Amino acid sequence: MRAAWLLLPGLLAAPVSSHASDPSALWNIVNGQCVPHEQNERDPSPCSEVDLANSAAEGFAVLKDRKGVAQFLLIPTARISGIDDPAILAPTAPNYWEDAWRARYFVEDRLQTELPRDALALAINSSVGRTQDQLHIHIDCVRPDVRDALAANRDKITDVWTPFPVLLAGHHYRAVRIPQEMLDGTNPFRMLADTGISDIGLHTLVLVGTTAPNGDLGFVLLDDHADLLRGDRASGEELLDHTCAVAGK
Repeated sequence: MRAAWLLLPGLLAAPVSSHASDPSALWNIVNGQCVPHEQNERDPSPCSEVDLANSAAEGFAVLKDRKGVAQFLLIPTARISGIDDPAILAPTAPNYWEDAWRARYFVEDRLQTELPRDALALAINSSVGRTQDQLHIHIDCVRPDVRDALAANRDKITDVWTPFPVLLAGHHYRAVRIPQEMLDGTNPFRMLADTGISDIGLHTLVLVGTTAPNGDLGFVLLDDHADLLRGDRASGEELLDHTCAVAGK
């Protein structure tokens, strides 16, 4: 056991994959291309959207990811490393999750079909489960088996963080219900931080839309914690389906 813990620093420093050769690639695209193009030409390319809000420090860009048939990424136009960055919990921090959920129509446009609420999900990977050092929220379809598991265990998801009763993608998640149609006034980053954890950077969050049997609209927020000794890098992206099978495509 002592030997395993001695190996942990090395594991934490290991790259997630060989594709992570430039961890600033997303930042360079957004800061070096999308934002200047929007400011100078009112053309966000190669992004699909750039919203600068009151300033570039509070804005975001939406970019089609090269992975997946319809996956998009929401990326702040400020330099923010990821879920481990203290800036996401600042009192005046934008609610990037709200912006990402509103941007889900890019997925539907790409698929040329309207998707049910519970077919869509957002995810952010932990600091040891990502390849880019610029905060980005994945916007894509949810895996069919994850969708089924959430539906089958709907009554076990409450307004309090509770261990989810079955494994998702082979990992232990905990879940909490958000009984709101939109995320106005509710920031998943803050919800996680308010649980009293001290290592938010080692967590991943996944937000899935829900529709209750009575028609009420809401979300399920899922959280996993990295456990490198068990091979869990807390990459919530694993709950997404980049082929969008739920869309029948």
